[in-house]
Amino acid sequence: MITIKTPQEISALKEGGKILAEVLTVVAEKAVAGVKTFELDTLAYEMITKAGGKPAFLHYQPEGSPSDYPASLCVSINDEIVHGIPSDRRLKNGDIVGLDLGLEYKGLFTDMAVTVAVGKISTEDKKLINVAKQALAIGINAIKPGAKIGDVSYSIESYVKKEGLNVVRGLAGHGVGYSPHEDPFIPNYGKAGAGETIEEGMVLAIEPMVTAGSGAIKLLSDDWTFVTKTGLRSSHFEHTVVVTAKGAEILTK
Repeated sequence: MITIKTPQEISALKEGGKILAEVLTVVAEKAVAGVKTFELDTLAYEMITKAGGKPAFLHYQPEGSPSDYPASLCVSINDEIVHGIPSDRRLKNGDIVGLDLGLEYKGLFTDMAVTVAVGKISTEDKKLINVAKQALAIGINAIKPGAKIGDVSYSIESYVKKEGLNVVRGLAGHGVGYSPHEDPFIPNYGKAGAGETIEEGMVLAIEPMVTAGSGAIKLLSDDWTFVTKTGLRSSHFEHTVVVTAKGAEILTK
């Protein structure tokens, strides 16, 4: 069921979104060669709890999942698309790293992701990151009351394809606020004019995932980490937005 948030709830989500953006900015700055991914997770946890929030992903178990997620931060490296579990693995020069973090604050949830370069990366990887980042801005720009979810999906896919890349299939953006994942399901591909109608007061997590490969995915044996089937790299960006009379306002900034 799609929910509409009250002005008071949106105000609290703005507070939470600001905290989340500040935490993820610091974590992203620490994603350098030699750091262990669990160290980034520890930093995220400590900063969130110090700010009076709770990590949204820690022990989160979506319906149908065989296990709960064991960390606060998702760290997905190179061909890993989303939900990479932090460990004692070290980042290396030339890696690209997706950092996805959720926050519960005053009982309400926001969600955000960025992809960062570790040291010097290839021209192709720079493009992969830039296209995903721009696709997020384009998707957000398509949001307004009366538009359809398919309009957002189509705008993202059209831009990514024009750049000679593909969106990942089978993973998507979503509603957010009362829980980490709510309706509606917001794919990064689709048909303009299709899907649910966007209404003022909806809170949505828009998250393009872009790859040079086919867009097909595979789930690893840890039951969490999704990778590209081709083994090619992917890039992921996400913001939580609220739908206003004028369009979408970013809460995670």
